[in-house]
Amino acid sequence: MAYGEDELPELATSVPLGASRLTRDWLQDDPPSAKSVKDLRRYIRNTLKPVVRDFAKLGKANHVAGTSKTLRSLARIAGAAPSGAGPYVKRELFATDLGLWAQRISAMEVEDRLNLPGVSEARAPQLLAGALVAEAALEMFEFPSMEICPWALREGLILRRLDQLVIEGPLEPAPHVTQSDHPAEPQSPDPESPDAKKPQSADAR
Repeated sequence: MAYGEDELPELATSVPLGASRLTRDWLQDDPPSAKSVKDLRRYIRNTLKPVVRDFAKLGKANHVAGTSKTLRSLARIAGAAPSGAGPYVKRELFATDLGLWAQRISAMEVEDRLNLPGVSEARAPQLLAGALVAEAALEMFEFPSMEICPWALREGLILRRLDQLVIEGPLEPAPHVTQSDHPAEPQSPDPESPDAKKPQSADAR
């Protein structure tokens, strides 16, 4: 999570709430039990409490964005435009929709989740964990919705690297690929080599 007004955040922090990790550690049954979902909700909120306090010191944000494929999938099943509509279409994920779909998904098997729009085979197992994290975050930060960003961490790293190239210039080549300042002189072919061309005599008539 990050907070700021420009490219570089004033505050950025990471919490162990990745959807894949939470699914592996807390939601092992298919579909998960009501107790495991309740326990995971409690863990998510306890993990977010100190983070919410730290961010609250910076003031209330005026724009909230979510960046992950799981959030994009959740927005799609809640009615947002499909990816085919292009990256410039505004997509929002609302807290009310998250609460509703978290309950529905918790009762579904992974195979059934594949029938939901925008849900891939890779994302289906962790969809519930992602919904619970997003729901808790919006509730605890007191935001009714978040805008879904079409880009995520990978694109951010690429943009950061491009900025570095503009400011600092390209990286120097690694020592093992650095070319010598004095290029090697071309060597004469070995006269014994079969590839060496034999001189041809001129036939003067």
